[in-house]
Amino acid sequence: MTDPYADEAERAHRLSRRFGRWMERWRAMIRRRPWLNTLYKVLVTVLGVVVVVVGLILVPLPGPGWLIVFIGLTILGTEYHWARRLLGWLRRTLARFWERWNLWRAARRERKAAQRRNDDSGPRPKPGPAVRAERST
Repeated sequence: MTDPYADEAERAHRLSRRFGRWMERWRAMIRRRPWLNTLYKVLVTVLGVVVVVVGLILVPLPGPGWLIVFIGLTILGTEYHWARRLLGWLRRTLARFWERWNLWRAARRERKAAQRRNDDSGPRPKPGPAVRAERST
């Protein structure tokens, strides 16, 4: 079986390599000037922290709060190794959570289907007078 998105994935990979080479040249140009490198790091840090804080503010509200936090950590991860490690840990944790969530939902769906099959297996007898008397007490 072939992957229907293989062509698109290959195209994205080619584009990312081209963009990556351009970014490497650009960063090398910035690193040659110490004052520009310092300014770049400060700007990346401020931008990343602002995006993370805005994302954390939006987490309890409806909307893409955690996505914005991940974007902020990605921005910080361009310059700081600790941010890349934290982002990797968060991605692994989120993947484990979604896996458990999907397993729980599948098990729940199966329990409900089994319950419906048991309920639909035959007509229920109407409760007699003895059963009605027990329920009323």
